[in-house]
Parts: sequence; structure tokens; C-alpha cells
Amino acid sequence: MAKQIFNVERFFQALGDNTRLRLLNLMGEQEVCVCYFVEILGGPQPKISRHLAYLRTAGIVAARREGKWMHYRIVTPPHLGAAQILKQTLGWLKEDKAMNADRARLTKACCSPSKYASLDGAPLPTTIQESSCETC
Repeated sequence: MAKQIFNVERFFQALGDNTRLRLLNLMGEQEVCVCYFVEILGGPQPKISRHLAYLRTAGIVAARREGKWMHYRIVTPPHLGAAQILKQTLGWLKEDKAMNADRARLTKACCSPSKYASLDGAPLPTTIQESSCETC
């Protein structure tokens, strides 16, 4: 199997969209079910899924299916420069007021998912690294 070439243009295009930045911000160091993204961002599920697919093809996000639930997490791009840019971008997002508001809404939804009809039965976001999760 041939090694796939990293597409730098696609990587930067993925980071050039506010919705995709908001998705990355919500994932942070955890794996999140798509239903939480829909609830927090307030967009239709197909649109959110298209943005997540774009992030997947850019080599920034990986997905895992568990029953009817799709879970997404950030992965380190194979290109060293892209990995550094992604790390810096995620750090920048942690300081942004609007991004902090999104994370606060995620925390609220995680603490009481029963208050949100779309989250009924949805699995809670889980930490994917040893470091502590800031939002849960």
C-alpha cells in the first residue's frame, strides 16, 4: 500500500472555516459524539457531518462508530509543520471568548444531557489522553 501524501492546501482550508474551528475547539483532548456538536453549534446534523468529513480528509480528525453513535477526536497530522500549526491553533482557540462559550455549553450539556432531547442516550465525551479534560 502506497504512503498517502499529506495535502497541505486541504489542511489550511480545513482550518479556514469557523465551524470547523469550533468543532476542533469542542474536541480538544476528548472524543465527542456528533450529537453534542449538533446541540452546541445549533446546525443541522448533515452539515456538521460534512464539516467533520472535511476535517477527516484533511488528516486532522478521526472517527469511530459505536452502535448508532459516531465519535470524533483530533489526531496529529503526519506532517511535522502541520502538527505544530494545529497545536498552536488549538492553544489559540482556548483563549478565544467565543470558543470558551462553546466549551462552557458543552460542559453544561455533559453535566445534564437529559435536559437536551437530542442528547437522550448519547454517550458522554471521553478524554483520549492522560492529561485532564478541561470541559468535563
